[in-house]
Amino acid sequence: MAQPGSRRTPAAARPASAAGARPRRWLAAALALTAATSLAVLPNVTATAAGAGTAGTTATDGAGTMSYVVNLRPGNSAAVQRAVTEAGGRVVVAYDRIGVIVAHSAEPGFAGRIRAVRGVHSVGATRTTPLTPSATADVGELQRLSPAAAARSAAAARPGQEPLEPNQWDMRMIGADRANAVDDGSRRVTVGVIDTGVDDTHPDIAPNFSAGQSANCVGGKPDTSPGAWRPYSPDSAHGTHVAGTIAAARNGTGVAGVAPGVRLAAIKVSDPTTDLFYTESVVCAFVWAAEHDIDITNNSYYSDPWYFNCLSDDDQKALVESISRAIRYARGKGVVNVASAHNTNTDLAADQVTDPSSPDDSTPADRTVDPAKCPIAPEMLPGVVTVSSVGVTGKKAAYSNYGHGVIDVSAPGGDARQVPDTPDANGRVLSTLPGGGYGYMQGTSMAAPHVSGVAALLKSRHPGASPALIEALLRGQADERACPESYDGNGDGVVDAVCEGPKQRNGFYGHGIVNALDAVR
Repeated sequence: MAQPGSRRTPAAARPASAAGARPRRWLAAALALTAATSLAVLPNVTATAAGAGTAGTTATDGAGTMSYVVNLRPGNSAAVQRAVTEAGGRVVVAYDRIGVIVAHSAEPGFAGRIRAVRGVHSVGATRTTPLTPSATADVGELQRLSPAAAARSAAAARPGQEPLEPNQWDMRMIGADRANAVDDGSRRVTVGVIDTGVDDTHPDIAPNFSAGQSANCVGGKPDTSPGAWRPYSPDSAHGTHVAGTIAAARNGTGVAGVAPGVRLAAIKVSDPTTDLFYTESVVCAFVWAAEHDIDITNNSYYSDPWYFNCLSDDDQKALVESISRAIRYARGKGVVNVASAHNTNTDLAADQVTDPSSPDDSTPADRTVDPAKCPIAPEMLPGVVTVSSVGVTGKKAAYSNYGHGVIDVSAPGGDARQVPDTPDANGRVLSTLPGGGYGYMQGTSMAAPHVSGVAALLKSRHPGASPALIEALLRGQADERACPESYDGNGDGVVDAVCEGPKQRNGFYGHGIVNALDAVR
């Protein structure tokens, strides 16, 4: 398991090899298609968390208000909360079980004053620009699947297959279709999708959805009002796509997930104004998972506004500490955490790399960083299974990050250049979209949910297994894949990346490509 490590590719860092890249970061190299039916407007899709659970200002927050995480030493919560108020701040929520307070303040010297308070370990601003009022985010275009294309897939389906399953090369690649015939997962296992929200009304999601384990964590405080966990708009497809890959039901409709018998929970963390995933929301998500019987979390994103979080910076160090505390808490409660490795074709084990996109909520500037000292959160933190992406041939996807000692396992995330023999001949990953639709995307964001699905199958077979054992089983059942002699991901004749390490564990594939069939044998 990677001690040091997607929703998105930082805009300035997208390699030319990421075919079909979209302006929105998490839609790196993505092409989305809806089903033949039109995208319906979701009930309550604009629901946001109440009060401090929203990503915007509240009635008690003025102009220029910033959000902070305050990491405490043991036993000092009440005194520090008083100090926050005295320093001109407002406590949004206090997670005493991990010693993290989320606070808002418009005072310019707030962080410095709180850092000097007895009992405070670290303080960090979770963004570089003030909180803004909530608004619906524009998350990109969707290309509709024609009725003729849907009909071709249905005509190619064999008895027992879902109508669009002939296009799911990814499920066949990891043996998920055969695994489902043995064990499709237990209803006592729940996978929490920490993402942009999940459309629980989708016919392939609804049979497996657990509303009681779902919440909107945007802003750092959970909101459980009905529908709060749904996407902000029908176009906000990322979380629903991820959820379908994990556990779309085998019900004669659309597609099938890796573990179609397990439960799904949605934990929404994306800001409605910026589409960013801020630390306070991520902390809330892991704490929520820990305390609501969630067995696996899927994390196809990185925590904003810093792509790499450098521990030499007071703010960035505090953000990493808050998320690390939340991950440790979740893992201590039995949660397996799976995360994507991101989409910039970066060697995360290198001594130096360029971060061209931080901070992504204001004015980014190129900086040279050492990933060992500037981890991506949560993917490169202890207690997280880090996943790289492959295409239909099993070759590393051109966009996928890599790194010897960082990548744990790999899984199909799609690569448009690697074309499968399917009715659509589309090398991306097909899954569910809001409003009852289906569509293609590619990215390590799509690889991670395959691993989460396999982890859910393993947990179903071994219900008493600890996170450490499930992680060991994930590594053990993966199909080893050796480094290529030379790697040219985009086919331009130039070496794009260098794979290091033995077949048993290397920088491209980790311990190998996950195998759902082996997980249930």
